[in-house]
Amino acid sequence: MDKIQKALSDTGKKAFVPYIMAGDGGLRCLKDRLLYLQECGADAIEIGIPFSDPVADGPTIQKAGIRALKEGTTLKKVLEDLKEYKHEITIPLILMTYLNPLVAYGFYNFAENAKLAGIAGCIIPDLPIEEEEIILPALDKANISLIRLVTLTTPAERIKEIGERASGFIYAVTVTGITGTRNNFNKDLAEFLKTVKSMSPVPVLAGFGVSNAEQVEEVCKYCDGVIVGSKIVDLFDQGELDEINRLVKTADAVSI
Repeated sequence: MDKIQKALSDTGKKAFVPYIMAGDGGLRCLKDRLLYLQECGADAIEIGIPFSDPVADGPTIQKAGIRALKEGTTLKKVLEDLKEYKHEITIPLILMTYLNPLVAYGFYNFAENAKLAGIAGCIIPDLPIEEEEIILPALDKANISLIRLVTLTTPAERIKEIGERASGFIYAVTVTGITGTRNNFNKDLAEFLKTVKSMSPVPVLAGFGVSNAEQVEEVCKYCDGVIVGSKIVDLFDQGELDEINRLVKTADAVSI
């Protein structure tokens, strides 16, 4: 059982994983935001790396990425920053980045520096399982979990294959589209999450479109927890820290 799987399995509650964009507001904000989310009770934190062509991201996260890029944020700078205070972070940190920055960095160089920065997992949304061997040996050597995604349109046989390779958790995408808030979910979401759960040896967390307490509670009925991104990004940008605290604690109320 890897560090992420253990952290998500040992809580006795549904997991809540917030997403933040590194460098949104400047890298000077990153430490404070991570420590605040940890204090609120987040079970892990997903840290986005700004990228010029974020194909999976909706308007809110795209704008946060643009703000971060204007601040001069790079993958290298983020890892150097995290290294300075990694011992203050007691929950798993998961990096969300696209493939191109990793190619430019060098896979083994990236994995080693990510390990030194305290990174426990990596999400690469534009990396299909057929091509993951280009980076998987480097991540394995550094004991960094590759978090794989499944979607509402993923065939059952592919979900099974992803489950067999899974580490950390499986990221179940709740919408057929990009990140961002949604008023409602697909009518087939519950069955989809149940199917993924039945095929996964690791926790299943749902993300994309989860943006309020009611949606957190509803989605958590069918999986092991949620990932909330756009709403957290918006609330930090607006300085609504109390609302972030309330949202993080929502998953606590859902029985397991």
